[in-house]
Amino acid sequence: LLYLGKEYPKGEDYFKDRLKKAFIKNKDVTDPEQIKALIARGQFVIKELEALYYLRKYRAMKQRYYDDKNE
Repeated sequence: LLYLGKEYPKGEDYFKDRLKKAFIKNKDVTDPEQIKALIARGQFVIKELEALYYLRKYRAMKQRYYDDKNE
C-alpha cells in the first residue's frame, strides 16, 4: 500500500497519514475472522488504487494520441 500511495492524487503524505490511522485503529484486533476481513479490505483497496492509476494512465495516453476533432 505504501508503494501504491506514492502516486495518490491527493499526495503521498495524505495517503501515508490515512494508512497509518487505519493500521493504528485496528492494531488490537485479535479475532482471526476479523483479521481476514481486514486483509480482504486491504486487498480491495489495492485493486481500486491500481484501477485508478490505470485509468489515469489511459486518459493521459488518449489525450496525447487523439485530438478532439470537433473543436
